[in-house]
Amino acid sequence: MKSLLRLIPLVALAVVSAVAAPSLQPDASTLAALEAADAARVAAILAGDRAGLTAIFSDDLYFVHASGKHDTKASYTEALASKQTVYAKYTYKERNFRQLAPGIVQMAGRILLETRGGELDLNFLSLWRNENGVWRFIAWQSSRNLPPAPAAK
Repeated sequence: MKSLLRLIPLVALAVVSAVAAPSLQPDASTLAALEAADAARVAAILAGDRAGLTAIFSDDLYFVHASGKHDTKASYTEALASKQTVYAKYTYKERNFRQLAPGIVQMAGRILLETRGGELDLNFLSLWRNENGVWRFIAWQSSRNLPPAPAAK
């Protein structure tokens, strides 16, 4: 709960920033750093690399799965490192970065995840925060990508 309370001001800032001003594309060096950080995150998740996960996840991580289950840095790192949660493949179908405020970038899009239970087609919204010069993964929320409704007859 304490992590959630620390995350509320960050999410509020992201929402206010997004409403108050148009989203900005991160500059080329910031975008390159974020793409590298996200590649390291995905590699650590696929490998269940505890040290890599600890390095890239913010201490304030709040991760909400498409099922509605939520994790903190400690619980998500443990689930991945212990192989309780296993992802075999991460395939981005769409991924966009928007700078919401200095040091805060939103990453959103669509991803296909291969798990023990099969493939998940998800829409996601996540946040990265620059913490003392290092981009850290701080928030994730996803939902299943539903097929389009049948056309009305």
